Amino acid sequence: MMGFDLGSVVALGVAPNGGSTWIQLVPFVLVLGIFYFIILLPMRRKQQKVQAFLEGLKVNEKVVTTGGIYGRIARLNEQSVVLQIADKVQIEVAKAAIGGYQGQEPVVETERA
Repeated sequence: MMGFDLGSVVALGVAPNGGSTWIQLVPFVLVLGIFYFIILLPMRRKQQKVQAFLEGLKVNEKVVTTGGIYGRIARLNEQSVVLQIADKVQIEVAKAAIGGYQGQEPVVETERA
């Protein structure tokens, strides 16, 4: 069974020559700051952009779903959208499945394998 020596990890955080213990927190704070500005902040901005797009949807707009279905919005509900995809053919999809407007860059990024 492999053991883990916690002493070496604790020794890395000891302030040399009786220095301030606040200095020990500087690397930790720097890592958290980098993580926030590189990963969390862009994700939050993208989520706000998608939420504003979904709230701004209106009847008769031409949209495309994240699955690639093109259609015109016939009705809007709180959680779903009814799309008219052909004459007398309507489907109901989740509002979150609307990826963008037809002919424009998608607002919702889809993951590709």
